[in-house]
Amino acid sequence: MTTSTHMMTGIDTAWVRAQFPSLALEMGGTPVLYLDNPAGTQVPQSTIDGITAYLTTANANQHGPFLTSQRTDVVIERARAGMAAFLGAESSRQIAFGPNMTTLTYAISRAMGRTFAPGDEVIVTDLDHDANITPWMDLAERGVVVRRLPVHLEDCTLDMDALAAMLSPKTRLVAVTYASNAVGTVTDIAAIARMAHAVGARLWVDAVHYGPHGPIDVQALDIDYLVCSAYKFFGPHIGIFYGKADLLEELNSYHLRPAPHNVPERFETGTKNHECLAGLNGTFDYLIALANRQTSAPSLDDTDLRTSLLQAMTSIRAHEATLSAAMLEGLATVPRLRIYGITDPARLHERVPTFAINLEGMSATAVSEALGAKGIFSWSGNYYALDIMERLGLQDTGGAVRVGAVHYNTLNEIDRLVETLKGV
Repeated sequence: MTTSTHMMTGIDTAWVRAQFPSLALEMGGTPVLYLDNPAGTQVPQSTIDGITAYLTTANANQHGPFLTSQRTDVVIERARAGMAAFLGAESSRQIAFGPNMTTLTYAISRAMGRTFAPGDEVIVTDLDHDANITPWMDLAERGVVVRRLPVHLEDCTLDMDALAAMLSPKTRLVAVTYASNAVGTVTDIAAIARMAHAVGARLWVDAVHYGPHGPIDVQALDIDYLVCSAYKFFGPHIGIFYGKADLLEELNSYHLRPAPHNVPERFETGTKNHECLAGLNGTFDYLIALANRQTSAPSLDDTDLRTSLLQAMTSIRAHEATLSAAMLEGLATVPRLRIYGITDPARLHERVPTFAINLEGMSATAVSEALGAKGIFSWSGNYYALDIMERLGLQDTGGAVRVGAVHYNTLNEIDRLVETLKGV
């Protein structure tokens, strides 16, 4: 088998997989293989239980003088505290919720646009999902100049020298991905933050794709704004927005007149998705349980939530390094297969186990369909990472096949993918 030389350490994969009921799904008596994770991960039983419990015992709107409404208030505040701990924020008041990252980015970009003057500049990158490009490009209607940061096509990394040349006192915002949803590249957020802040610009980070793959510390990285989506890190479909406290206070959002004008509620237009926030709390319960299995310290959730979640995500990141190594090694044995992005095993810390690949002589769609017929789930196309697909010359030929592992995937599953690709 292609991955026989690799040893899994740290995470108890058998216990992890037992927490995710959907992993028991079969096709023709064979378990399905979820490698469609970059488009959304599976959820643990605790997430499902959280949604069910909310809808049966707490289903009401906020701030009412009765039991179910009071329970809803508790659910929301717990979700804020959980996300603050997940991101390393100072306060739960720095966390706002919305339908998804795209909707939140559009809403906040419009609010920021009120403060931009003609000639002000925003930098976006060719590595990003379009949800972190088009909302900023639309500010050109206000006279904002949108500049495009290119990538090195040989390894799909950002051109940091070009960024240094672009930055100037005119730069108001740099919008960048934490990890590419197409090719798996992890960007140097700390370095970009230093460069942006040196010219007085703010940093907006799309952490949607990085979310399931490792710990995030918005304070240590000096991130001004960050958006992510819970359905990418084992939760339900809900979007999250973080901002530094002083920046949130000065940001004048669009909201209804009777709605709360305080932070963070003024960024949450309409009724929140309470049941999904209850499910998000269930996701945190799962991560706490995972952390408790990685340490001898008793009940981490009773001591410090940040410590628990940091432990869980650090263990996940270490575990996934083995998956990335196995994926690289296995895919390299498949004839006529090309990997886009970082392929040097010595640079695993610069990527997550998300891989864009193509087989010579076959369309990405045909390969993904062939895998799907064998119970291996993947995606083909551009996955809304339009610009990197155009730069790689793939957009007009159907894009690439995308396979992505997370911590509940196994080395045996990677072997299965590799052997199936050889058969294709």
